[in-house]
Amino acid sequence: MTRESQITQSLPPAIQKVSRNLQLWGFWSFWLQLVLGIISAVTLLFATPALFEAKENTRGIQFGIFSAFISVLLLTVAIVLAFRYGKIGRKIENRDPALRPKKSETIRLIRIGLIFNLVGMLFAIIGAETLVGLALAKLLTLAPQLISPNPQQFVNSLDLLIIQANTNTITAHFTGIVTSLILLDRISN
Repeated sequence: MTRESQITQSLPPAIQKVSRNLQLWGFWSFWLQLVLGIISAVTLLFATPALFEAKENTRGIQFGIFSAFISVLLLTVAIVLAFRYGKIGRKIENRDPALRPKKSETIRLIRIGLIFNLVGMLFAIIGAETLVGLALAKLLTLAPQLISPNPQQFVNSLDLLIIQANTNTITAHFTGIVTSLILLDRISN
């Protein structure tokens, strides 16, 4: 007898469905957020020191990068919570109802994950808007001939790397938000 058939025989269909949803959506949310988060963190760690060494070090760049790092830290917490969704899904399969996690606790955990993703997405958007605004300001201050004595006026690849890192972080948080909303919908009903 397989593990799946044992669970099917002993658990009500509603509990099986909740367990499957938590495991499936937790798995996908965890891995998508983890991959995008690692890419963002590595990109930020690679590009940030070079930007701070630039002579034109402005507060806008510092604020944008600070917002991006806060967003990645919040994403780290959201990744841990997504991992816990799968663990809770497996705990729900326990045959003893007293040992199963309570529905209210599970919904509370999902809501906490949703809040971390929303706040993290807010910080990523603020960081991206700041850095895109600074890149646009650089482009708008160029002379029409595109000849400038100051190479720092040009938008460089490091500017775009930081913007890309923020975009990946926004996507990761969006993944967590969608997962939380789907799980809340499927568990609440």
